[in-house]
Amino acid sequence: MTLVPTGFRECDGRWRTPEEIDAEGMERVGMAFAAMARRRHGDRPGIVTGHDFRREAADMHRALLRGLVAGGVEVLDCGLALSPMVYHHWLAQGTGAGAAGCAMVTASHNPDGWTGVKLGLGEAPSTFGPEDMSELRGLALGGAPAARPGLVRQVPDAARSWLQGWPLSGLARPLRAVVACGNGTAAAFVPDHLETLGVEVVPLGCELDWTFPLHHPDPDATPMQRAMADAIRKSGAEIAVGFDGDGDRLGAVDGRGRVIPGDRLGLILARGIAAQRPGSRFLVDIKSTGLWARDPVLAEHGARVEFGPTGHSHMKRRLREMRGGAATAGAVAGFERSGHMFLGHPCGQGFDDAPAAAARLLEQVARDGPLADLADALPRTWATPPHAPACPDAAKPAVAARLRAALRTRSALGGTPVAGAVEAGGTRLNLQDGSWGLIRASQNTPNLVVMAESTEGPAHRDAILADLAALLGAEPEVGALGRSRRPRR
Repeated sequence: MTLVPTGFRECDGRWRTPEEIDAEGMERVGMAFAAMARRRHGDRPGIVTGHDFRREAADMHRALLRGLVAGGVEVLDCGLALSPMVYHHWLAQGTGAGAAGCAMVTASHNPDGWTGVKLGLGEAPSTFGPEDMSELRGLALGGAPAARPGLVRQVPDAARSWLQGWPLSGLARPLRAVVACGNGTAAAFVPDHLETLGVEVVPLGCELDWTFPLHHPDPDATPMQRAMADAIRKSGAEIAVGFDGDGDRLGAVDGRGRVIPGDRLGLILARGIAAQRPGSRFLVDIKSTGLWARDPVLAEHGARVEFGPTGHSHMKRRLREMRGGAATAGAVAGFERSGHMFLGHPCGQGFDDAPAAAARLLEQVARDGPLADLADALPRTWATPPHAPACPDAAKPAVAARLRAALRTRSALGGTPVAGAVEAGGTRLNLQDGSWGLIRASQNTPNLVVMAESTEGPAHRDAILADLAALLGAEPEVGALGRSRRPRR
């Protein structure tokens, strides 16, 4: 049996196959999850399952089901699915009506050769956070007890009810769009459905192929973004939308071939939502542009914005709290810089559903004008990519604590006074001119994440980053700042 402990990440599981997990290891994960479900929800709880399209996915899915059944779970299986499809059926079943949780076998945007699992228990669609993953790891590695065997039932026509649940009013005009699936699971469902909504689809990587011959299905990575921009130029389409391997992250390129970062794309969507739903509330992750905090369009419509920690599970939990704890006539939605977009009622179902968000974006573009114009309406800023200096996992908590204390003593960054701090899975210093600097510990890798954004220009951005680098230089366990990477969560 192979099951490497480090594969249990903060919000999900992720392993290389076969060197980090084999079928018996995934079966152990299934039994451990079943034990957690029985502890929390009694005998024979229902779990909605599905799997993405990868070389290892079907075998790992079967292994997970064996563990779930041996652990006494009644499985409601969607088969080949996207993560939002599984979340939809968990939500539709209801915790008290037969579905206590979900288990989606997926490696998301990772390359071929990876597998993983996204899990949730309790009130849909809240997925596992750090405490849950720690409990799962302990049970899986220690050996969870078997129970009276459960069973597996198929969810009939699993895609149909999910697709029909998108709350859309239709396109105001014809629209040609590149639809990029990276040969991942979205190819099985999304292009055809967008065509039924009136989109003239220009397909890109819309054949299922787990070797990912064009590029990995990661719309936040340069190879997929370049392919989308090239397809725009060749086809004359006015927008390209792209999806990751399990359909919970969205990327977009405008008609001029420009990549629209996820945080700015979210702000464009939020402007459209706020205009239709005054008083809306928005949650954005701590890596997002500072434009959110002072956007005049959101302010005009009485919208409120809250910054929170990065991570799809953290976002879903906080959004559920926001929906339940405040009376508002508007919508509640969340956006991460990496492209996770959580559209709550009445715009969506509250979980990260990239195809539904893409459909709403296309609807907004058809109504309000080209994406290029909507993007140009946002003020310009100068941001770094996420830098990822190395820091051993064992050292990260102490290093992060010292850096947090050091940041609290700062009165300025890049020569600009500090206006305040946001501490949400990291420390972000907001400056008086709307610029900011951030240091946080990566959830999934032995790195820190360091970012800066300036409202003044690249020299000011670099000065902010230099001040952050000076703080890192006092930490011998932290590597050089020079390496940057695309955000993964």
